[in-house]
Amino acid sequence: MLIEGGLLVLFGLLFGSFLNVLILRIPKEESIVFPGSHCTSCNKKLKWWHNIPILSWLILGGKCHYCKASISIQYPIIEFMTALLFGVIYYKVGNITYAFIAGLVFALLLGLSLIDLRYKAVPDSLNLAALTLAIFASPMIVTNLVNALLYAGGFALLRFYVSYAVKKEALGEADIMIAATIGAMVGLKLGALAIFLSAIIALPVFMIIKDKDLEVPFIPFLALALFIVYMFDQFFIEVLEKLYG
Repeated sequence: MLIEGGLLVLFGLLFGSFLNVLILRIPKEESIVFPGSHCTSCNKKLKWWHNIPILSWLILGGKCHYCKASISIQYPIIEFMTALLFGVIYYKVGNITYAFIAGLVFALLLGLSLIDLRYKAVPDSLNLAALTLAIFASPMIVTNLVNALLYAGGFALLRFYVSYAVKKEALGEADIMIAATIGAMVGLKLGALAIFLSAIIALPVFMIIKDKDLEVPFIPFLALALFIVYMFDQFFIEVLEKLYG
């Protein structure tokens, strides 16, 4: 078990490095393959030892080996967070296959959250990848698919009603796909709880900026709430049973 967990954490580090590439390039509609890893300031190609997750940033002192331009601390943070995601999910699930898939789902949601925060946009490619993987993140594939479809349909219907009521477009396609991912990952009851929790988490932020003309991305709150409910699902199930019997 320790070896499997260690392998997943190591994979998380490596995938976190790749996730940084996705976060940086996909919103700009750039290839994630070509050109290879390079400094965004001087464009010089990086050597292999410049790309070791976390360690390279520390060894280089957060600066490019060639031009000494600062390297964003986002890189090691994302790598660490992704490795941590795979580790704690494996600790919860105990099955390397399903922990691997669930880890990928939450890693992609992490990437989507960063992109949403930075660009106020949500790439369909990453969103659909997260949704597809979520369906296979547990043995109950058919149930996961049904839950995903129910949440997607429910949110699509809600979108029509809300958009009609406020006389403008509300709830984008990205929100519908995230809702479907939530349904696939934790089911109908816990999914509703995750969405409610995301609103509670987001409320202080919206209260702070209510008098400012700022657009707040909601996907980071949905992703965080889903992760909390997923990790502590038994606790929330017991809470719901006590409330509703």
